[in-house]
Amino acid sequence: MALSRLPKLHFSIFTHPLPSPYTHINLPLITKLKLSTLSRLKSSVTTTEPIPFTEAHNLLALQEQTQTQFSLDKLFIPPDTEVSVNENSSGLSARVLKGSNIVLSKYARDAQIVQAEFIKSSVRTEDCPSDGLPEFALVGRSNVGKSSLLNSIVRRKKLALTSKKPGKTQCINHFKVNDSWYLVDLPGYGYASAPQELRTDWNKFTKDYFLNRSTLVSVFLLIDASIPAKKIDLEYASWLGQNQVPMTLIFTKCDKRKKKKNGGKRPEENVNEFQELIQDFFQTAPPWIMTSGVTNQGRDEMLLHMAQLRNYWLKH
Repeated sequence: MALSRLPKLHFSIFTHPLPSPYTHINLPLITKLKLSTLSRLKSSVTTTEPIPFTEAHNLLALQEQTQTQFSLDKLFIPPDTEVSVNENSSGLSARVLKGSNIVLSKYARDAQIVQAEFIKSSVRTEDCPSDGLPEFALVGRSNVGKSSLLNSIVRRKKLALTSKKPGKTQCINHFKVNDSWYLVDLPGYGYASAPQELRTDWNKFTKDYFLNRSTLVSVFLLIDASIPAKKIDLEYASWLGQNQVPMTLIFTKCDKRKKKKNGGKRPEENVNEFQELIQDFFQTAPPWIMTSGVTNQGRDEMLLHMAQLRNYWLKH
């Protein structure tokens, strides 16, 4: 898995249960499971009360009822996290975030967002904030719903400077959260109306950021789950995997349902297909979450995932 840039990162599988207060759901172990083809702007928002946040055990309720099936090699197990192997039942015991393949760890705490503010835009990695705070970068094809998702995460409609015209974001935009970590909005890629020279510059400084930003905890690569896999998205994910850049797949627009009679696929089918197509570029399965900026699906799961990666990063 491309998380080698996290300090002292290790994945562990143990035969002992997770420590209290973590409870378990049993996941049947299916060996080698095959998925189906698978400049500073003065703008800030502050709240006096924490933004409502769903408790972790509520997030897992649906997952427990549906008994989602994963094989061990399809799960993302965060560093310093134990998964119990039940020898008698030939299954796994773990807590998996709803609509994802991510096991919940003991580091999933302090996830709610109380404050978020825009800090600065940069066109070079060396111009980015130098305070050493951990950060998560959002990137995706233009019109993938990145600004809507960013606004959904912080529960504010105007934190990200949205535009009706895709490709507006042309800089590395840093938003400080809770005065302790960053969400980073990166330029969208693949928008044909942008000048070729400008698109090349975007790709150059974005890749430089990925490879040289020491405080980058994970790249959140946004993929439109309402449509089949796009070549440009597959190439982007493959490049991140080959360069061992920490990556989480964020599948957007999962609220959109295609009609079978029109030949469309359900978001779940497109999610499975995308993972199947990129699996050869990763040693272990990358983490993924299904989301919607319209219904806020996946918002709490993203916050928990960021919290456990961030807290581990800070500790090590």
